[in-house]
Amino acid sequence: MIKEGMIVEGPFWPEPVEVKKVEKVGERLRIIGVTIHTRQHVDSLLKEDDVKLLKTKEFVLDFSAPGDEVFLCLEAQRYRLASLFDPLLAMNVSKIDPLPHQIEAVYGYILKLPRIRFLIADDAGAGKTIMAGLVLKEMKLRGLVKRVLIVVPGHLKDQWKREMWEKFHETFTEVNRNTISSHYGENVWRKFNQVITSMDFAKQEDILRLLRAWIGI
Repeated sequence: MIKEGMIVEGPFWPEPVEVKKVEKVGERLRIIGVTIHTRQHVDSLLKEDDVKLLKTKEFVLDFSAPGDEVFLCLEAQRYRLASLFDPLLAMNVSKIDPLPHQIEAVYGYILKLPRIRFLIADDAGAGKTIMAGLVLKEMKLRGLVKRVLIVVPGHLKDQWKREMWEKFHETFTEVNRNTISSHYGENVWRKFNQVITSMDFAKQEDILRLLRAWIGI
C-alpha cells in the first residue's frame, strides 16, 4: 500500500519519487510527489496494474565516503547557496578594497534594477573597472550571466584583462583579426564565453555580422 512519505520507484519516472499525497480517483490511484534528486514535481494517475509495478525504496545513511570528497561536496553546496545569504558576495570573494561610492553604485543602484542596463561614467581613476567587475562577478555568482563581452579602446585591453584576472579571477579571451583567422569557419564569439575586444575592431562591418549572430540580434 502506497502511503504519504514513502519513496517509490517505477518505470513511469526517471528516478525515485517521494510521495507527498495519495488519493483514489475512480479506479485509479493519483500520486503526487517530487523526485528525490532533481526535485521535479510529479503528478501521476496510475492504473491498478501500474501500481503493482511500483517498488518502495529505503535510503540508508552511508558514512563510508572519503572525508575529503564529502568536504568538497559540502563546500560546493555552500558556494552554490552563498549568494542567498551574503548580499555582498562578489565583493567578499574578490581581491579588492572598494570605496564607498563604488559599493553604493553597484549594490545600491545597479543590481537593484529588474533589467540591468547602466552607464558608469565617473571621472578617470574613480574605479569604473572595479564597479564593472563587481557587477559581472555578482551576476555570475547568482547564475544570471553566462556570456560576457567587453569592448574597450585598444590600448586598454591588456589592462582590463589583467584587472579582471587579478581582482576577480575572471579569464577573458582576446578576439582580434588573428583570432578570427586561426578559427576559420567558426564564429569565435560563440566559441568563448568571456571575450574582450577593441572598439575599432568590433565596429568593422564583417565583425559586426558575427557579433550579431553571437548576441542573437
